[in-house]
Amino acid sequence: MLPVIALVGRPNVGKSTLFNVLTGTRDAIVADVPGLTRDRQYGFGRVGPVPYVVIDTGGLVENPVGIEAQMRAQTERAVAEADRLVFIADARAGLSPQDHFVTRELRRSGKPVTLVLNKAEGLDSDVVAADFHSLGFGEPLTISASHGEGCESLMEHVLEGLEAQQSEHNEFGAIRIAIIGRPNVGKSTLVNRLIGDERVIASEMPGTTRDSILVPFERDGRSFMLIDTAGMRRRSKVEDVVERASVAKTLQAIDEAHVVIMVLDAHDTIAEQDASVLGVALQRGRALILAINKWDGIEQDERDTIQRLLGLKLDFVPFAPLHFISARHGTGVGELMQSTVRAYESAFKAMPTRELTKTLEHALTVHQPPMVNGRRIKLRYAHQGGRNPPRIIIHGNQTDSVPDAYTRYLANVFRKQFDLFATPVFVEYRTDSNPFLRERRVKPRADNKSRRGGPGGTRKKPPPGKRR
Repeated sequence: MLPVIALVGRPNVGKSTLFNVLTGTRDAIVADVPGLTRDRQYGFGRVGPVPYVVIDTGGLVENPVGIEAQMRAQTERAVAEADRLVFIADARAGLSPQDHFVTRELRRSGKPVTLVLNKAEGLDSDVVAADFHSLGFGEPLTISASHGEGCESLMEHVLEGLEAQQSEHNEFGAIRIAIIGRPNVGKSTLVNRLIGDERVIASEMPGTTRDSILVPFERDGRSFMLIDTAGMRRRSKVEDVVERASVAKTLQAIDEAHVVIMVLDAHDTIAEQDASVLGVALQRGRALILAINKWDGIEQDERDTIQRLLGLKLDFVPFAPLHFISARHGTGVGELMQSTVRAYESAFKAMPTRELTKTLEHALTVHQPPMVNGRRIKLRYAHQGGRNPPRIIIHGNQTDSVPDAYTRYLANVFRKQFDLFATPVFVEYRTDSNPFLRERRVKPRADNKSRRGGPGGTRKKPPPGKRR
């Protein structure tokens, strides 16, 4: 599973700025779930040698009151979830009593701590780090999060000793399924339905230090691996433990999965946290299926209303199929698993370059790209650049100017042509170099003569009547 890195420190030292740099986002809001304040956010780290989950926390202060007490509680939980801690201090403000308080709190955790001095641009590293040696966390690292300076070296240090995770993407291997959703939507009931009723394989495999469990099972002759986000040691404990899964474990499960099944309660509305978690799965490019649970016992008129509202609120994931199920009674679970297999096969489908280019040419014939500065955008050919999710690389000219709406149009064309079910399609562009620019460059003359005269050259006078 992905390592978890928590950013901690007193207020206003640049934790959120560093979070944005590490996740490659413009704002710090990545996931929002019940019980979390806006000062505790999660994201996938992109800066560094290996992937990881990064947590942004609110400022730690001594003797907190009001909202500060909530921020402290959330930070303490983030520290408990993390594998490694990044302690951020202000290089310009110097060592403060609050930094000593944060030091005492982090020492109690027993986790590895890296001390970072932010806002150090233009300062002498040795001078600003002198006072901070007394905290006992070794040599402080100096960075400037707002300028992106030192962040790569920082994460190489923090992640030292960790290796990149290699997931099994074998076509004939087990399909990894992450079942996610808010508490009390029926996740554990669906888990029990999948691993308990068939009783073909329902054994447990050793989990990681974060107590995430891989549960293998079989259905209809196909092997699956359920990624549970908490310690599922006995079926009697599933109901209690699964619902206590943290956001960090949910993000880890999404990263490890081939297919993500998000369970929603048919009796509840789509909340902001549902959309946020779906956005994380979409950002990671996972095949996505929505299971609307507790569908039994709902009148037809109410069902029509629910379906209409779901279509409006989930329009940003139009490729995700909706399955209306009853995990308790097993209704619709068989069709749900059939869609899971189809989604997995779509996510890893091979698409020949010839067929991709023919599809691109047909799409251009039906709907041409727009004009840019009086010139038409030219898209020449396409090839596959990756799987899970399907990634299509398109080569052409002026590709930086392709509008997002046209990219969505092309993604939908490829999805329909290659039957890419329940998976996002990532379309990327490459601008081809213009060979004529190289040919038009003026080469130096061998005789070193200048067109305007000068050493070794002559300049002819224009004939009479044609003076300029």
